[in-house]
Amino acid sequence: MGMTGVQENGHGEMGMSDFPLGSKNKYKRMDSVFTDDDDQYQLEKRKKSTRKYVFGCAVFASLNNVLLGYDVGVMSGAILFIQQDLKITEVQQEVLVGVLSIISLIGSLAGGRTSDAIGRKWTMGFAAVIFQIGAAVMTIAPSFEILMVGRILAGVGIGFGVMIAPVYIAEISPTIARGSLTSFPEIFINLGILLGYVSNYAFSGLSAHISWRVMLAVGILPSVFIGVALFIIPESPRWLVLQNRVEEARLVLMKTNENDSEVEERLAEIQQAAGTADTDKPVWRELLSPSPALRRMLITGIGIQCFQQITGIDATVYYSPTIFKAAGIEDESKLLAATVAVGVSKTAFILIAIILIDKVGRKPLLYVSTIGMTTCLLGVGITLLLMKEGSISIALAILFVCGNVAFFSVGIGPVCWVLTSEIFPLRLRAQASGLGAVGNRMCSGLVAMSFLSVSRAITVGGTFLIFSVISALSVAFVYKHVPETKGKSLEQIELLFQDEYTFQGGEVQLEDVEHLVQK
Repeated sequence: MGMTGVQENGHGEMGMSDFPLGSKNKYKRMDSVFTDDDDQYQLEKRKKSTRKYVFGCAVFASLNNVLLGYDVGVMSGAILFIQQDLKITEVQQEVLVGVLSIISLIGSLAGGRTSDAIGRKWTMGFAAVIFQIGAAVMTIAPSFEILMVGRILAGVGIGFGVMIAPVYIAEISPTIARGSLTSFPEIFINLGILLGYVSNYAFSGLSAHISWRVMLAVGILPSVFIGVALFIIPESPRWLVLQNRVEEARLVLMKTNENDSEVEERLAEIQQAAGTADTDKPVWRELLSPSPALRRMLITGIGIQCFQQITGIDATVYYSPTIFKAAGIEDESKLLAATVAVGVSKTAFILIAIILIDKVGRKPLLYVSTIGMTTCLLGVGITLLLMKEGSISIALAILFVCGNVAFFSVGIGPVCWVLTSEIFPLRLRAQASGLGAVGNRMCSGLVAMSFLSVSRAITVGGTFLIFSVISALSVAFVYKHVPETKGKSLEQIELLFQDEYTFQGGEVQLEDVEHLVQK
């Protein structure tokens, strides 16, 4: 005998007749609601954890770049006191400033092969150790010759560091955030430059014999943090796959990707890329006799690296006191204070690139950057050539120099490293990126070592007019040789260079990539 208003449903469950319980019920069970909410909570928790972890890895991997930035910034002021203390000539000043960039190409060349042998992570540690030794030698150097030995060692360490950091970050980053994360090395270069300028200003009151030594010694501190970082960050999953350590690679990908399906998809892409490589052909032979697709990659990667430096950015930073002196600033402390403004501009505007690089893409930022730099470089040249020394020429010189470094930081500064870390095939990536870094450091060294001599021959203003012409050529290079890589995996980007028609079209949509895969 049943109770009134209560009936048995079709699944043997008892419920109120007006609210039947069963498979067709439109009302959700409370336990299923809690389960859905819990799943959503766990998913959001994993996303936050993943983003923090990848962000931390990118920060630690970029610490080596603080060393390069600090050296560039601090040497602009330290060279004034070194000249007073060691009585070096103008040619020795040029060699001292420029040799670090020239020598760093040795580290960049060796860095690709080293990172393929011992891993991306430990190559960063090796770079920090070499730089520490070099910085210590420079700090206690009693003569120009010993100072040069320290510069050479520091240059080798910096060469390793600037080459491997973007490669490592690109290989651990999820596709959606790879551009902004791979920009971190450029941020830390800018941060280092700013710290170098601040160090110059802070220690400029010491005696000439002590001040430059303290300035250079402070540069040792970031490398201590790098030693700690090595025990926190993981190895690159793509390098692990190349070493047939697939399970370790999967564990790293689980920490750097937001869901398991994406982990398996990325792992499959990496294994496919590693498996299709021509392992019988040595890497350097492949680079020296490249296929048409690889040749396009090399032109893009090495070309953008060279244009980043040949437009004179390091000369602007190294010799900013000389530029402002030509505009009319004579007081030494005011010169160093003006250089701090340059450092602040260069550091602040990199944040714009980080926000926009994965939203608007690499190529639009490159256009804004190269066109803006061309305008500012032309402005510096005209100001120094045609205007008399005075408050107006000083204001315009500071405005155009700060504008030049700001446009550099918005585009070609960070995008250059992003592109060279993502366009090359997995097996060639480290050593091909090393070639790009070699081009970058060589152009930097040539500009830094010749700036004073060329400026004496054709004036500082005339030198900046030459830089503006070269910068105009970089706009044409970006149009013809740089494809858009936003939103594509590293393995998809490789396909962009396989088809010349698609490559020259610049903007390549995902459908184009799928078409290439089908071919």
